[in-house]
Amino acid sequence: MSEFTTWDIYRNLLLAMRWTVGLSLIAFAGGGIVGGLLMVLRLSSLPGGARLVRLYVQLFQGTPLLMQLFLCYFGLALFGIETSPLMAASLCLTVYASAFLSEIWFSAVKSIPRQQWEAASSLALTFMQQLRTIILPQALKIAIAPTVGFMVQAVKSTALASVIGFVELTRSGQVIANVTFSPFLVYGSVALLYFLLCFPLSLWSRRLEHRLSRRALK
Repeated sequence: MSEFTTWDIYRNLLLAMRWTVGLSLIAFAGGGIVGGLLMVLRLSSLPGGARLVRLYVQLFQGTPLLMQLFLCYFGLALFGIETSPLMAASLCLTVYASAFLSEIWFSAVKSIPRQQWEAASSLALTFMQQLRTIILPQALKIAIAPTVGFMVQAVKSTALASVIGFVELTRSGQVIANVTFSPFLVYGSVALLYFLLCFPLSLWSRRLEHRLSRRALK
């Protein structure tokens, strides 16, 4: 029987949680940048741009993240491209997040009445000026709830990185449970830590929506 104390368990889980937070930030930051560019490309009049983005979204939304991780980490090695678990997980979560975020943001923008685009065009604004000054501020309130909902999903999706050897919160819990023979305590603690990561995001989303609603009424 290992002489792990409860403090030892929590200390190691908290250390591993740093990697879960870091990987979540990488996924959302990278996915946000790529997703924003994809949204703009889909809205633009560039020939074939919208079709290309739809294909990208369907590809990464229509395949499991677990399979994407396997293909990236093990598949690239067949072509002589060595990747670390962190690099593979970051890349896969970025493209996975970008597919969902671009769709969320595109839907929010398209929900804005066409008359708003026409009014912006009558002011002789360029496409990017219309998007930045007229459309996006209105779409922001619509996009908050689904965006934060996906952020919560992205945090939980980092657990899949454990299958390629990346030691984040879930993988650390597996190792500690095997050593301590206390799966209920360990996995219960892992679940609690995930809750502590995700619940504040939901609260923040509600407050932000409420704040934007109040501003719209002024």
